[in-house]
Amino acid sequence: MAESHDLTALEQAAAIAGGELSSVELVEHHLTRVDALADTVGAFVTVTPELARAAARAADAVPADERGPLHGVPTAIKDLTLTAGVRTTFGSAAFADFVPPVDADVVRFMAAAGLVSLGKTTTSELGCSLYSEGLVAPPARNPWDLAYTAGGSSGGAAAAVAAGLVPVAQGSDGGGSLRIPASLCGLVGYKPSRGLVSGGPVGFGAYGLPTNGPIGRTVADVAALLDVLSRPVPGEPYLAPAPPAGGWLGSARAADPGPLRIGRFTAPMLADEPVHPDCLAAVDRAAALLTAAGHEVVEVPAPLGPTVWPLFEIVWYVLALAPVPPERESALLPLTRHLRARGAQVSAGTLTATLGELQAQVRLGARRTAGCDLLLCPTLAAPQAPLGWFTEGGDPAEDFDRQRRFSPYCAVFNVTGDPSVSLPVGVTAEGLPVGVLLTGRYGDDARLIGTAAQLEHSSGGWDRHPAIWRAVASANVNGSGVGRSAP
Repeated sequence: MAESHDLTALEQAAAIAGGELSSVELVEHHLTRVDALADTVGAFVTVTPELARAAARAADAVPADERGPLHGVPTAIKDLTLTAGVRTTFGSAAFADFVPPVDADVVRFMAAAGLVSLGKTTTSELGCSLYSEGLVAPPARNPWDLAYTAGGSSGGAAAAVAAGLVPVAQGSDGGGSLRIPASLCGLVGYKPSRGLVSGGPVGFGAYGLPTNGPIGRTVADVAALLDVLSRPVPGEPYLAPAPPAGGWLGSARAADPGPLRIGRFTAPMLADEPVHPDCLAAVDRAAALLTAAGHEVVEVPAPLGPTVWPLFEIVWYVLALAPVPPERESALLPLTRHLRARGAQVSAGTLTATLGELQAQVRLGARRTAGCDLLLCPTLAAPQAPLGWFTEGGDPAEDFDRQRRFSPYCAVFNVTGDPSVSLPVGVTAEGLPVGVLLTGRYGDDARLIGTAAQLEHSSGGWDRHPAIWRAVASANVNGSGVGRSAP
């Protein structure tokens, strides 16, 4: 009999709605798994069991006709995301004891939808790197092989979902921070169109690069969480694209985008870097499946090239200048201090000129691929990276350059604002996941989600699990198969 964590997020909610499980039972089941595995995979900075139990009891008390598609389901919040009354460290020892007085908008939306957070997931310091190896929690490890990184900055979210600690999680993506961990951990990581999900109630929008978004095991789960996250909020700096009839979950369930013209490219965009054969093979497989589904897949030039890197680099330096109390600067990691030192040298005039040139490059890139509905490329230049590989040289400048070469695709679509999703299409000879990146036109999230779901179905499904999924014996997770109560 399947155990509770074997069910997708939507299946868990359906089990609650059907009376087979309660939210309290699901939360206890997943909390026991968190207790057993969270430190092993480095998934959580802070676990909030009593808050979760109280929220689960409240969820079970809500009348059936007031429940949404994810009501009562366990989840988790990234530690970059403000959570009132819960320690939020931003992945940094400089904020190890910080407790926000307010919730981020997305946290409010998740609670209102009946989702139950089990705590705060591990992230990179201030979201600055694509790995999650800080000082406030164990490093986020890939559940498929603990010798490898789970990525970042939403590394703990990916580790939690891939290890079966929660079925779906909130994250954010400023340069690939959802899609990179999803690719490494065999998950679906979705960066919505700019403006679709609120970044409030504080902050200035960070030039439109970062956005909140979902990570999960299936396209439908991710789309369901996107429905929760993408509520309109007054005062946001970017206009939100309109949702489709039936919501994003409706697009995933239909899985019928109609015949499309899909542009395929493999040339790295932010670095002149060789691409691993396994990453190329994953793109080939995705292209073949999309062609078999009736789409026209054509070779196109990459929208942007390595010449755009110096522009993106300047913006990333400036974004590292998050407010930090001066007396706590010394607690920051070497990479963060390096980025902030470079950012402090950027003048307002240079930043303004850089943003203007980036937008000019975005216009040129859009024209190069104007005849395509979607774009297909690798998520990463290599399938995996060992834990500690980025920092092993001790030079933060080398660390940052390794990140660029490892991930030369994702960040471009933060610059353009286009919706982009990493899908676990490929696998290495060792059985480790390999992602591909599917990217849509700005505001056309419905078509992108529908195509991703169609590709998932034609792939035979992606809900695969690493060996650690079964590493905790049933007796140690309350023996709770579907329909059985946890003591």
